[in-house]
Amino acid sequence: MKVAVIGRTEILYETLKLLLDNNYEIGLIITSKEAPEYTKSAFEFEQIAKKNKIKYIYTSRLDDYVRDIKDASCDIAVSLNYSSIISQKVIDLFPLGILNAHGGDLPKYRGNACQAWAILNGETKIGLCIHSMIGGEVDNGNIIDRKFLDIDINTKITYIYQWFAEVIPNMFLESINKLANNPLYVLESKNEDSSRAMRCYPRLPEDGKIDWRKTNLEILRLINATNKPYCGAYCEYDNNKFIIWDAELYNDDEKYLSECGQVCSIDQDGSIIVITGNGKLKINTIEYMGFVGSPGEKIKSIRKRLR
Repeated sequence: MKVAVIGRTEILYETLKLLLDNNYEIGLIITSKEAPEYTKSAFEFEQIAKKNKIKYIYTSRLDDYVRDIKDASCDIAVSLNYSSIISQKVIDLFPLGILNAHGGDLPKYRGNACQAWAILNGETKIGLCIHSMIGGEVDNGNIIDRKFLDIDINTKITYIYQWFAEVIPNMFLESINKLANNPLYVLESKNEDSSRAMRCYPRLPEDGKIDWRKTNLEILRLINATNKPYCGAYCEYDNNKFIIWDAELYNDDEKYLSECGQVCSIDQDGSIIVITGNGKLKINTIEYMGFVGSPGEKIKSIRKRLR
């Protein structure tokens, strides 16, 4: 079976290497400009293409290369984080279609930032699906494989992405193996449970702004959902950006009157306790004016407030 690789990210790069190691013929590599958070660039995809004498295309407009894609005569393609929507015209060039890895429990979580939305929504597990692509549609198509990661209130999106990096290459390989043995294989039809489908829309850096009037759990979820590799949940301290990277719920029996965002305690371990809309939150690690570490290194008095 001849396979094409379309997209970006270090995860797709590792998928490419795994397919080569398992003696799959790679007939085509298509990529485009990498995003700032990616650790593998288009140049590195080009280098592996040259090393293995694989046809290489750098473009964000697949429809302009229909003839080249057709000439590569690939049976199937795998795609991850390509920079634009792939048309049905391109998908139809592959007899077994194009497989996409989607970090969300399909069909419930479709679209953008699904892992962040799942954390914010209080889910107890994160889905990861390999599905056949349908041109012009967002994360639709028959599901070929699905796995779940159990999460709790302290799970950061960082950990979820680490899990993705570990399992996606093998899920792509296993899915290709299944379709090589049975081209009609489907784990779940796209129409099987479409009533659960939700469209998730993009999140922006400013969505990480903390509103201390919200509950401590809501704020903790925001901190975890916007964690690295993203910009982080933030507020202001002394008119400068104050990013919170690690926090946890904090409960005591104190009766108090306070405005939200008030620093109510500075602990010996360097953590601080902050008043929220319904209780308290313990802040363990922050980033502030180039400093990364315990907030107690920067906040020395409870006559201070986070805004």
